[in-house]
Amino acid sequence: MQLYDKDLLSVQEVRELVEKAKKAQEELAMMDQEKVDAIVKSIADAGVRNAKRLAKMARDETGFGIEADKVIKNVFGSRGVYEYIKDMKTIGVLEEDKENGITKVAVPVGVIAGLVPSTNPTSTAFYKSEISIKAGNAIIFSPHPNGRNCIVEAVKVIRQAISEVGGNEDLVQVITIPTAQATDNLMKHPDVSMILATGGSAMVRAAYSSGTPAIGVGPGNGPAYIEKTADIPLAVKRILDSKTFDNGTICASEQSIVCDDDMEPVIRAEMEKQGAYFLTPEQVKKLGSFILRANGTMNPMIVGKDVAVIAELAGIDVPKGARVLVAKEDGIGRGHPYSNEKLAPILAFYTAPSYVEVCKFVQDILHYEGAGHTFSMHTKDEKMVDYFAKRVPASRIIVNTPSTLGGIGASTKLMPALTLGCGAVGGSATSENVGPMQLLNIRYVARGRCEIEDIKNDMPDCDGSICKPRVSIDNIDVEALVEEIIKRLKA
Repeated sequence: MQLYDKDLLSVQEVRELVEKAKKAQEELAMMDQEKVDAIVKSIADAGVRNAKRLAKMARDETGFGIEADKVIKNVFGSRGVYEYIKDMKTIGVLEEDKENGITKVAVPVGVIAGLVPSTNPTSTAFYKSEISIKAGNAIIFSPHPNGRNCIVEAVKVIRQAISEVGGNEDLVQVITIPTAQATDNLMKHPDVSMILATGGSAMVRAAYSSGTPAIGVGPGNGPAYIEKTADIPLAVKRILDSKTFDNGTICASEQSIVCDDDMEPVIRAEMEKQGAYFLTPEQVKKLGSFILRANGTMNPMIVGKDVAVIAELAGIDVPKGARVLVAKEDGIGRGHPYSNEKLAPILAFYTAPSYVEVCKFVQDILHYEGAGHTFSMHTKDEKMVDYFAKRVPASRIIVNTPSTLGGIGASTKLMPALTLGCGAVGGSATSENVGPMQLLNIRYVARGRCEIEDIKNDMPDCDGSICKPRVSIDNIDVEALVEEIIKRLKA
């Protein structure tokens, strides 16, 4: 009976939150760009001020990751995002093409449902709040139950920041009684216009099947190719730095390393030199049976844990100070647990005869899990970049930088984001790093340039003011024209 009461309370809370969010969004829609930008800046400043405190809360509550890295993520999700979007035109008229009579007007979608994962709880709250308000929307968060308290606290900080500059704090709200029923009701509420979903596959599928337009992003499973021309020590450093950042909780982190067969000895030696530990065949089997559950999904016990904790949980002995656990793999799919996404400092290691076979391997890995997400490579050969970019089913091809930081836009010039679109191949509505422009509609005002008589006269080509008829082919000597073309071709 107690659980039933909790469900009822959570559903009622959602209804009240949506009502308040709708009113706040209608007020925001009447503001100009300057006022909207002031609200976003206030949120960013508050995120920086509270970055350390919220990072500690997130680490203590979830048990995931590294506190110092979560501070970086909080600053990135607030200040980093703001610096990228601050000069974007997102309110009112976006563009006027007077020559062609086209005006583009930004239209907010309205109230957004924001689903927040426990792996990046507070940083995601700041990031999604900023891009939603920048586009003229309100947002209601459905927090992962394992990160409820730190997400609720982050929202308190955000609401205070909004009110400090005269905004309506109900632009950002959070479900304080998180239940499956509450999330379902939020996603299906008639006054919710869009879902911004970041998290596991089941949650993303629920978002897309809710009947409400959604931008959903499921698992990443990005391979990293160390190509022959790469600076091997630097490539290995970047990969290990990336995989250990916040203990691998960012979905753009590398999940496997692939290299040519003849490069294995030197790459393996360099990895071991920098703190990677290659598991014995017995350890590979033992850890493999632990990292996946019986249904084939990732064991949540490994998420965001360091090597020592994972080794203890799995009952294996590893050297003290090992940074990353590496398993030599020879297959993909069921029965090959290391070919799955592992949000922890665990890597699969593959080799293939040449870059052609490597590319096929990469394609197979991503089609098994993580299609459309992220692929990284380390090379000095731009032709190799071009070859893989044209063939790999990933929305982000990250070159010569840590995949974690490059994918989210921290070490690249991509849109700073913690929701990374996977495109149609990955079942996502966008292939871009999600920012304000994905959270608004564009209304096109188009002015007439032709009359119906002009169209009937078989002449749709316009120069902006007068429509000119096409040349008639009725009087063309086709045989003579063909002979002339043949003559010129032979010349």
